[in-house]
Amino acid sequence: MSKDGDNGWKESVWNPRTREFLGRTASSWGLILLFYLVFYIFLAGMFCLTMYVMLQTLDDHKPKWQDRLSTPGMVIRPKADEYYEITYNTQKTESWDMYAQTLDKFLSPYNNTAQVEKNNECKPDEYFKQEDSGDVKNNPKRSCQFNRTILDECSGITDRYYGYQGGQPCIIIKLNRVIGMLPGKDGQAPFVTCGAKKEDTEKIGELQYFPPNGTFNLMYYPYYGKKAQVNYSQPLVAVKFLNITTNEDVNIECRINANNIPTGSERDKWAGRVSFKLRINTI
Repeated sequence: MSKDGDNGWKESVWNPRTREFLGRTASSWGLILLFYLVFYIFLAGMFCLTMYVMLQTLDDHKPKWQDRLSTPGMVIRPKADEYYEITYNTQKTESWDMYAQTLDKFLSPYNNTAQVEKNNECKPDEYFKQEDSGDVKNNPKRSCQFNRTILDECSGITDRYYGYQGGQPCIIIKLNRVIGMLPGKDGQAPFVTCGAKKEDTEKIGELQYFPPNGTFNLMYYPYYGKKAQVNYSQPLVAVKFLNITTNEDVNIECRINANNIPTGSERDKWAGRVSFKLRINTI
């Protein structure tokens, strides 16, 4: 019984009389493998064809769909940490030198020599539009110069410490890039304003903006994307705190002002503005 049982099990795997493996002959297994080979080659071909057709509808230089906020975000430099807290002591060089170095590195692409070499001198106070001609793409698109010297006292040229050593620090502000955005209408450029939170109103003191009035000139818009506008230089606004209260936390908020950009949104209450804490210790 045991021997017959063993033989039956072995024959279910390989039957030498009928030359079947797992109940099928070699030709039967060959047809099955051929079917699945053709089937998966067909699926792979369909996938590749679908991807190819889809990619033909995309533009290498501009996204087909843009799911974005109507208000661009704002960021500051130097960014000390994820909580946007800038704290230092004027008497301790090591506490503020890192901020100066961060701004040096950030502003190096804005050196006048670099800007003259790769970007154009544009007509200010109007959009620099570079439309395509039908199916003929006007790429690469030119970009306008944003020279570091525009930031004047916050450029790091006249004061390589950006005011941190003397307790009058500079903060650099920029808007996030949004393809095709035209901020401001009727020739009115967007501008930045900064102020203290309600509880710190008396602490912030006098502010100075560079360029004057904290404007983002219209000639830097619209932005056409990283591939189409390779040398694009984002415009910047610098804010210098002239006599902020020392040895105390001062909570500050800066926001973008434009006649066609709402501040905040239902999806992001911080859209179009940025908040940070500044503390300058002198003792």
